[in-house]
Amino acid sequence: MASFASDPADSRGRLFAEDESTFRSCFQRDRDRIIHASAFRRLKHKTQVFIEHEGDYFRTRLTHSIEVAQVARTISGVLGLNPELTEAIALAHDLGHPPFGHTGEDALQALMAPYGGFDHNAQAIKIVTSLERHYAEFDGLNLTWETLEGLAKHNGPVTGHIPFALADYNARHDLELHSFASAEAQVAALADDIAYNNHDLHDGLRAELFDTDELAEMPLLDRCFARVDAKYPRLNYYRRRHEALRRFFGLLVEDVISQARAALHDLQPQSAQDVRDAGRGIVRFSDPVWADLNVIREFLFHRMYRAPKVVEMRAQVTEMIEELFPLFLAEPGLLPKQWRKDVEQATGEVELARIVADYIAGMTDRFAIQEHGRLCGKG
Repeated sequence: MASFASDPADSRGRLFAEDESTFRSCFQRDRDRIIHASAFRRLKHKTQVFIEHEGDYFRTRLTHSIEVAQVARTISGVLGLNPELTEAIALAHDLGHPPFGHTGEDALQALMAPYGGFDHNAQAIKIVTSLERHYAEFDGLNLTWETLEGLAKHNGPVTGHIPFALADYNARHDLELHSFASAEAQVAALADDIAYNNHDLHDGLRAELFDTDELAEMPLLDRCFARVDAKYPRLNYYRRRHEALRRFFGLLVEDVISQARAALHDLQPQSAQDVRDAGRGIVRFSDPVWADLNVIREFLFHRMYRAPKVVEMRAQVTEMIEELFPLFLAEPGLLPKQWRKDVEQATGEVELARIVADYIAGMTDRFAIQEHGRLCGKG
């Protein structure tokens, strides 16, 4: 590995001390604990863009997380970084998402505004440090400082208002929120951007929200289609668009690698800490690619994320959460037995509301729909 990679031998350790494994590094153990976590399994039935049950071919949070991990490992390997740490952060980055994707998060943010708000990145920290309760000696997964840092700083340094779920843990285990994260964490964050920009185009085409000809006229994509057409002039419709999106995917990965190599050459970091202290992110898109990606994002926002059938479903699932939240808040006895102890120990409405939010955020799409039908009498 490179001198600026995160070395497991130099890890800052775990909040609760544990004996080291004889055959796995601490970052490998983090990755494995994440894969075996209940919250990770639930991602199988959580929305990426389309509601999970709308079609078997659309991405879910689980398939998205796997794709992010694949991209992150590739970039990490090329840059000489620690692949296990990169993969652990990538696999865990969306654990805090509630049902129904960003629509569910928007609904919970509004409902939780009087109680400290809701943030899915902070919720991921809460899950891996508290809500996963399987181990005898601690709550959570007891992940290393470096993995937790990567999750907390998924969008860069945390400045200004700190979500309560993150602030609570940070008070016990300082993650140095003001600084940039490790190179591995930065790779995982950019891999997230690469994965969703690519697969949302795939899913939008499959859902027939736009067509191939429209994509072939967009920046970045136009050159990808041109290369496919030049090499395979008589390729059928479906293979043509797949080949073009393949090239788009590769173009984004290559751009990030090129930019990161240039930044690392300029910085000449000699340790992982040098990357944190650089004062800027060293893993990023080039300015031209970033500008073109913003055009594609704007297209996806209007044609996919705000497509009429998606907007209609957004309204329906928002109503579900808006009805479940006050119901559980007024009647916490409706919560499952394993949540009752937390309810009994709650000292006020704020703590109770946060317990209810944790419960709803952990629901899968299908379970939320089923519970809404059962408790609110609506199918």
